[in-house]
Amino acid sequence: MTKVNRTAIVTGGLSGMGLAIARRLARDGAQVTIGARRGGDAELARDILGQQGVDARVAALDVRSSESVDGFVADVVSRYGGVDILINAAGVYAEAAVIDHPDAIWDDHIDTNLSGTFRMIRSVMPHMKAAGWGRIVNLASVAAHQGMVNNAAYCASKAGLLGLGRCVSLEGAPHGITCVSISPTWVETEMLKQFIDADVEATGKSREAVRAEYAASNPQHKLVQPDEIADLAAFLVSDAARAITMEDVQVNAGSLW
Repeated sequence: MTKVNRTAIVTGGLSGMGLAIARRLARDGAQVTIGARRGGDAELARDILGQQGVDARVAALDVRSSESVDGFVADVVSRYGGVDILINAAGVYAEAAVIDHPDAIWDDHIDTNLSGTFRMIRSVMPHMKAAGWGRIVNLASVAAHQGMVNNAAYCASKAGLLGLGRCVSLEGAPHGITCVSISPTWVETEMLKQFIDADVEATGKSREAVRAEYAASNPQHKLVQPDEIADLAAFLVSDAARAITMEDVQVNAGSLW
């Protein structure tokens, strides 16, 4: 649905939903650049993209650093002449109770999930404004709307994306720039598979049984797939989604989590 020759940046695009979105946008004709902390490992990036059939360029990016962000965006602009699409999928997840909550976990979640997204938007918006067209999609979570025990940092960082997106939407509206977020429930990514493996080891249950428990957390009893998120993102960055901004789309399969 994206026009051929649109230029897209996908942060956190070497795994999970980010990788699925990068694959879909590239298939739709966009010039995709993936930014990731592991992006400096060229051999690793080639292996991942080759296995997944993704036609994209990869470069090192640390969204916690303004210098890294601005340098990364400047390089994309110098190569392709601008930035049309920004997908903010870079993120971290770790659990901790509020009592005795480590500062390091809190700081890393806010700095990566929320401030990292802000830095990327701040860096690309001037180029989108100059072009009179832009699409920004932030990967939030159902956790932006619902609290979870031992997840204060994650929930706060994802809820912050909703407020950030509202402000970006208002400032971008006169310049053809939209900003939306996607808030999924459990998506069958590498991260969820790690959770399932950990639960298998802790409980002794079969992998199939544990996976079924995660699936049963929503009324559809099916885990959301990364490609489903990618299909939605492809629509949200298309011309057809011009009037969809300041919106958070929950992909919750009928559940509150």
